[in-house]
Amino acid sequence: MIASLPMYLRAETRRALDDFWKATASALRNHGIAAPDALDHDAPVFETWGRSDLVLGQICNLPYRTHFHDHVTLIAAADFGLPGAGPGHYYSHIIARADDARETLADFDGAQFALNGTDSQSGWGAAWMLFQDHDLSPGSYLGTGAHVNSARAVAEGRADFASIDAQTWALIEQFDPVARRLRIIARTPESPGISFITAGDVDPTPYRAALAEAFAACPRIADRPLGMRAAVPLPAAAYTGLPIPPRPIDASQG
Repeated sequence: MIASLPMYLRAETRRALDDFWKATASALRNHGIAAPDALDHDAPVFETWGRSDLVLGQICNLPYRTHFHDHVTLIAAADFGLPGAGPGHYYSHIIARADDARETLADFDGAQFALNGTDSQSGWGAAWMLFQDHDLSPGSYLGTGAHVNSARAVAEGRADFASIDAQTWALIEQFDPVARRLRIIARTPESPGISFITAGDVDPTPYRAALAEAFAACPRIADRPLGMRAAVPLPAAAYTGLPIPPRPIDASQG
């Protein structure tokens, strides 16, 4: 069996996630659910979502909608208390270089867009929704594999703009000097945040109770650097009502 909470994992958040898992695993066992002693920080993310022995994982809402909704049980969305977002929701910041003379999102029509992956709601799906609202289309794409890589690509001039999950951006601002070379030019619509899942079709109630007990046992997890406050159950329509973005024709790695 496996548990993995990879979405905001970095050196600075690892201890908070490990402590949170200890409390979560204990609470799950109290509810009759077997749980591993430790998180697996090295398991491939996409493969983990499809494992039949997944006790607890985190998934972005775009791959949940497109690939995994029939294979996992959705438990709740993580809430980070983002300003202007509803409970359990998040949004992305559209970022550009601080010294770029272009001022508004419209000025970036036809520019090169960096994205962490075409299966990312925060890096692509939410941005695509915003682009549709503004009748904007990138001229080319640079696939980067991670939000922090997208930020670096923009800062280094290999791309012109990117869409960064607001919670990830908060971590970049705290810990990565590259943030000083960047600025926010727009914000995407909100959507369900990174969500907790378990394998198969099961009753989510004991999992929700265990997560609530873990948050109560680990109040400091709401502090920086992680800032995770709660697990918020959201209606299915909050996920299924979102459009599926098209795959960019050119999203070459670089």
